[in-house]
Amino acid sequence: MEEVDAVDGLLGEPESLWEGGERHPADDHVAYGGRSVRSRRHLLLPVLHAIQDRTGWVSRGALEYACRRLSIPPAEAYGVVSFYARFALQPRGALALHVCDDIACKCAGADDLCAALEKDFGAPGGSWHRSPCLGLCDRAPAALVERAGSDHEERQVAPITFEGAASVLRGGHWPSTPLTPTLSPRGRGPLLRRVGVVDPLSIDSYLSHGGFAALRRAQEMGGPSVIREVTEARLLGRGGAAFPTGRKWESVADAPIRPHYLVCNADESEPGTFKDRVLLESDPFALVEGMAIAAFATGCGKGFVYVRTEYPLARKRVENAIAQARDRGLLSIDIEVRRGAGAYICGEETALFNSIEGKRGEPRNKPPFPVQVGLFGKPTLENNVETLVNVLDIVTEGGAAFASTGTKDSTGTRLFCVSGQVLQPGLYEVPMGTTLRELLNGHAGGVRPGRTLQTVLLGGAAGAFVTPAQLDVPLSFEGTRAIGATLGSGAVIVFDDTADMKGILLRIARFFRDESCGQCVPCRVGTKRQEEILERMLAAPDGHSQADVMLLSDIAQAMRDASICGLGQTAANAIGSGLTQLKVLNG
Repeated sequence: MEEVDAVDGLLGEPESLWEGGERHPADDHVAYGGRSVRSRRHLLLPVLHAIQDRTGWVSRGALEYACRRLSIPPAEAYGVVSFYARFALQPRGALALHVCDDIACKCAGADDLCAALEKDFGAPGGSWHRSPCLGLCDRAPAALVERAGSDHEERQVAPITFEGAASVLRGGHWPSTPLTPTLSPRGRGPLLRRVGVVDPLSIDSYLSHGGFAALRRAQEMGGPSVIREVTEARLLGRGGAAFPTGRKWESVADAPIRPHYLVCNADESEPGTFKDRVLLESDPFALVEGMAIAAFATGCGKGFVYVRTEYPLARKRVENAIAQARDRGLLSIDIEVRRGAGAYICGEETALFNSIEGKRGEPRNKPPFPVQVGLFGKPTLENNVETLVNVLDIVTEGGAAFASTGTKDSTGTRLFCVSGQVLQPGLYEVPMGTTLRELLNGHAGGVRPGRTLQTVLLGGAAGAFVTPAQLDVPLSFEGTRAIGATLGSGAVIVFDDTADMKGILLRIARFFRDESCGQCVPCRVGTKRQEEILERMLAAPDGHSQADVMLLSDIAQAMRDASICGLGQTAANAIGSGLTQLKVLNG
């Protein structure tokens, strides 16, 4: 009955239920098919989360009951629940420990931690699990603890030790570690100026520091003027694609079909990236204000914030900020927080739309583009957290003032997530065009004493490796493009001479093989073959079979040319640049 209570608690009591194998006339509205399916399908993920939060897994009976309440065929619902990594279809204990073993945590000893856990508590999959990046790279190694029940609780723990993990698994106390962001006094600018200053739980604190002044200014200017300022600022999207924000806003505002939707992409799953988490946890009212301005300028009547499930604190703080702003009458748009379920692919905008709609998070073919046909088939404005927070200063200071910082083609400041084998990992805000050398040595303290820099991974797993000779590259879209790299999501992972680069490359290959949604053949097969070939190459004595190198290159080209979305198109980038560097380093 716990599952029934969880579903009914979210959806409300049903008008009637099927009994004795017969359907009552009052139940016609829950028959499979028709408009009712489309109108309630979007509630599937929230319902699945409610079930798992209560019982620790999604049983067949619970899934079938949810299907009856939502009028979704069980086969379709099973396809959804089995797609997302965080949903469990087999019974497990009320307590689950997810230990990150991704790139930054691997550098911080996650493999040894997992080996110790396996020795004492058995293989992963029972009470503990290996996890891709949890977005806590500045405090690696990291873990997420969750306890199912009516008082469901989740907690991020970083750094995690074996003693702390063992205490959790033995039913002891939950380790409590502070999660305040690591910020340098020099590495702060307009985006981070409120972090650690404004109380993220209090709208009064935010208002006392100038909160919602930008929204009032936008309303005075009018929507078209706001869009002109954003266009003049030459703000490029900070999620990785670097699309001109003003052009996107204008396209949605001009779309004749109504309604318009606004989606904030907070599914920050790129390994090495944690900037949006810091903004969500430490400055949530700024995001709410940025969304209100975007909705006003583009005529959006409904907004969604899609937050990855691994960010429980961020999710709660954004929900609180929305509720307080609504209670004060500061929002003219209804904003709803939606929780992801463990799928890197949902960082792609159309896969995210499908997830909100209660479907598998699979990308859509383009065109049509989201500004024309997006969420629920309507014109949709999609921006990530950092992009939307930038809008506040563009409105108050003007687009020209924003464009005066940075470079001609990369304006403003940028948040960089520095992690790995560096003295001061953390989040740094610097003007676009700052060199990588200045970021690492001037802000993050460089590598550890006695160690030398081996390489830097820019842009996360979908990025590229940079050699020590390339440290003077300007951190701008055009600067990194000139050396065959990318800023991506702002991840900067540092490796010194002790790093096991072969292990890192294999971890990246495994990451993409795990995270491929499987919809298109080039990515589904290519990521698997890439991992297999790389394992064979790196196990060989010389490590560089010419035939394997050529085969990897052919697979990479096929994935770039024929994959539906950016995951497949970039899955070989880091592997290719990493192998090139390994060849140089190994002579």
